[in-house]
Amino acid sequence: MGNPSDGYGGRTVSLIIRDFAARVVLYEWDELEVVLSQEDQSRFQSVEDLVRDVKHHGYYGGIRLVKATIKKFADYCRRQGHTLHDQNFSIRYQSDIPRQVGMGGSSAIIVATLRCLMEFYDIEIPLPVQPSLALSIETEELGIPAGLQDRVIQVYEGVVAMDFSDSASKQIEGYTCGTYEPLDPKQLPPIYLAFKADVGEPTEVVHNDLRARYEQGDTEVVAAMDTFADLARQARDAISSGRGDELAPMINANYDLRDAICQISPWQVEMIRTARDVGATAKFAGSGGAIVGTRDNGANYSRLEEHLTSIGCRVLRPTVVG
Repeated sequence: MGNPSDGYGGRTVSLIIRDFAARVVLYEWDELEVVLSQEDQSRFQSVEDLVRDVKHHGYYGGIRLVKATIKKFADYCRRQGHTLHDQNFSIRYQSDIPRQVGMGGSSAIIVATLRCLMEFYDIEIPLPVQPSLALSIETEELGIPAGLQDRVIQVYEGVVAMDFSDSASKQIEGYTCGTYEPLDPKQLPPIYLAFKADVGEPTEVVHNDLRARYEQGDTEVVAAMDTFADLARQARDAISSGRGDELAPMINANYDLRDAICQISPWQVEMIRTARDVGATAKFAGSGGAIVGTRDNGANYSRLEEHLTSIGCRVLRPTVVG
């Protein structure tokens, strides 16, 4: 809730799910080696195979994310006066997080890599700093526009209410950190997640346009960010007081506001409308092609799954834990 205001001093409520994961393995090695994964392949069976790979993974796999994380981690340690031992390592990653559908796949690889590096070098980075450091890897090293939300929930896990306003933010070790409040996942209503694995849109496509309009003082976009933040505040209050059933209208309002300020692809609109037609609420999970919303436990979920599957979606009841 509240996205995409996290990149504009707003507020969000986010949750992590256990159905997908990025995994990074790091172990001692003679040289520093970053191992290519299946997503970084450079050999293809045909032109069509290459085109299919680019559609699913973009022009870059996760290697640039791993390399940038190592570089930024070393920079951080140097600034903080930490001395790194001289043992080299081999590092590799795997991820089954659907790509380019707004589910935080890139930042998950970064956060997993950061955890490996902290353990390997026995360096403790303050918890509130970790999301901000992870964000700087994408924004400063790779030029990918993004906000803090995905990195906060991947570091803190569970369900978290986040406040990125100036009044709620503080400087820690040179990084701007918001206020992050864990919430009880048991207070959430039944939730579903749906996405199309064969199509997607890189998050920078959405964020680049909004950022430019926001910085130009577009009154519609500026006002929308305030409203997104207020929806997140309402959602936080509802969950923390055991009124999770009140999230439904907020979820729909979050999407409707996004629709008012963004040009949304027809296939994404179709997902939202299909879910709503069977009585579920629906909004984007992030900035790509995944949607999330509330649902009933009974027959309504079966109808929701049937209708969304008929338009090429994968539908699941996500695993949410504290």
